[in-house]
Amino acid sequence: MLDLDGMVLSWNAGAERLKGYAETEIVGQHFSKFFTPEARDAGKPAQALKTAAETGRWEDEGWRVRKDGTRFWALAVLDAIRDASGELIGFAKITRDMTERRIAQQALAESERRFRLLVSSVIDYALFTLDLDGIIQSWNPGAERVKGYTAEQIMGQHFSVFYPPEAREAGDPDRVLLTARTEGRFEGEGWRVRKDGTQFWAHVVIDPIRDEGGTLIGFTKITRDITERRALEQARDQLYQAQKMESVGQLTGGVAHDFNNLLTAVGGSLTLLKHMIADQRAIRLLDTAESAVARGSRLTQQLLAFSRQHPAQPERSNLNELIASLASLLRHATGEHAEIRLNLSPPLWPCDIDRTQLQSGLLNLVVNARDAIGSRPGIITIETRNYEVDATRAASLGDIAPGPFVMLAVSDNGAGMAPDVRARAIDPFFTTKEPGRGTGLGLSQVYGFARQSGGQLEIDSVFGRGTTMRIFLPGLAPEGMGAGNKHGTVLIAEDDSDVLTIASETLRLIGYEVITSTNATEALAILKQDTPIDILFTDIVMPNGINGIALAREARKLRLDICILLASGYSRERTDDGDGLPFIAKPYQMAELARQLEALRPGRSRIGKL
Repeated sequence: MLDLDGMVLSWNAGAERLKGYAETEIVGQHFSKFFTPEARDAGKPAQALKTAAETGRWEDEGWRVRKDGTRFWALAVLDAIRDASGELIGFAKITRDMTERRIAQQALAESERRFRLLVSSVIDYALFTLDLDGIIQSWNPGAERVKGYTAEQIMGQHFSVFYPPEAREAGDPDRVLLTARTEGRFEGEGWRVRKDGTQFWAHVVIDPIRDEGGTLIGFTKITRDITERRALEQARDQLYQAQKMESVGQLTGGVAHDFNNLLTAVGGSLTLLKHMIADQRAIRLLDTAESAVARGSRLTQQLLAFSRQHPAQPERSNLNELIASLASLLRHATGEHAEIRLNLSPPLWPCDIDRTQLQSGLLNLVVNARDAIGSRPGIITIETRNYEVDATRAASLGDIAPGPFVMLAVSDNGAGMAPDVRARAIDPFFTTKEPGRGTGLGLSQVYGFARQSGGQLEIDSVFGRGTTMRIFLPGLAPEGMGAGNKHGTVLIAEDDSDVLTIASETLRLIGYEVITSTNATEALAILKQDTPIDILFTDIVMPNGINGIALAREARKLRLDICILLASGYSRERTDDGDGLPFIAKPYQMAELARQLEALRPGRSRIGKL
């Protein structure tokens, strides 16, 4: 208790414990001695008495001083005391030691300050918070750098704006928040969209935020752009796959060739035996043996197709017409449970392909789709369309050049593949079917056909949902086949007159102006003239002592910007002397030559430098 002047009138045990004074030491003293010198100098004790007298209460937090001189953070309340007539007769003062709470608050404030500094200094990660509905509440500089929005532009919007349209339609934003809410975290990867509309591959983590009582109050979201890392991983995987398939292909091709020789000997011997004996029972046994030889021969043809050592017989073909002619056979192969739907896009670019291999490959894909569907009703969709493969898509497919392609896709809503099965799907003899129901060579043959045709096979499968197999085959786009100098001028150096004629007519058909020469000397003479020449297309093995590589070096000296494409009937290994020039192997197909020249055209990236 204090009197009207602030003198201490009474003192309890709690006050003694808190401030260190015994009752006999403090009663009669002015309460200002509990204030710090700076507070006393500022007149705070007098202000406290004045406020309590006028308003009935004064309340304050601040530093106070104990008897031993130490300080503590106090919550002080000063209430006015009045008698029955309402006259002020003194004050009641309550003081609580709030030092621990003050320290905790300061530590929290410092932690928040450091966290804000950390968040604002991180520029490689997008760090932001969401409310319970997914509305953006905070935004760091890293988020602005990764996604392109300033805080003013994005705060208050729903975070689904970062998802591609198809992901929003599939309900992905709601799903990831539900996962974070129910499981305590969401973590995943996928395509996200920047402000300018470009997409990037993101690693995303969403964590729930809860208050002290455990109530969910929002989410923190961390997004990292890992597009480059994903591209490197894909390139590494593609290189590993290519090396593996090359090794397996060489082994498989060698085994198939040797096995063919054995089958030839066995089959020939059986045929001769049939002419030497008359016993009908023995002849029936020989017929059975010949059937086994035929099955073995078909097996080796599949092996050779996978290893790309089966001699292809390419013909100019329209895939829509081929598929339409097979429709009845394909429907018969699928049985009663699976429905085949054709989605054939006209007009379709023609392809130079081996029709027999295409038909066999398509039948394999449809049968695999049927088996994946099983006994339940299902749908198999066969789709074709023209597909312009750009540099990004070519890199994701692996080992093909950008250009016009025709895509053939076979999709099913069957069981799909687990990731480990997907990784081995095209390995020879790998199968998940029961013994006796498959050789494990169907997809291997399809892969070999696609690669031998200059294309690629892509497998897109989700376990439990279904599979889509896409074959990309080089297409001959009409706009690349008209007359006129649409692409530039090509100088051909080729000593074989037949090859020179075919090459020049092919390039004119594609749309190039063509100048021909039969040796390097003639080509150099033409290059020294003022005639515009964009591309030098030269055979490597040339007469008169100057080969194609030497010609290319001289050509680059004369014309710094000229593009160069080498050709040879030898393998790349036999002709490569380290210059790294673009190369096409003879015999080349028209579509392959068109793609290689398209990549060299002025305005495109230069390939191969001397």
